[in-house]
Amino acid sequence: MQESETELMLRGYGLTTAEIFYRMPDYNNVLNTFVWQDYDLAPDHPKLFKFIEFWQDEIEGPLHSVRFSHRKALASGEWRQVVGELRYH
Repeated sequence: MQESETELMLRGYGLTTAEIFYRMPDYNNVLNTFVWQDYDLAPDHPKLFKFIEFWQDEIEGPLHSVRFSHRKALASGEWRQVVGELRYH
């Protein structure tokens, strides 16, 4: 069962976005880009590095460079449970 994005954020995950530059297999002088995005744990980024290893093993286009950013959208201290709601019309 997949965890929801909120559950991942409460466990310390943040949104990691990577821009991958790679060379075209038949045209070595041509660079192309691929954008990858997933919830990952900083500073180790295990999902990102697993994807990069997959790319190097399974995809013919050799990597040129990878640029990534990580944003932690929610910390556990920022989350609070609401026990009631008051509506005013």
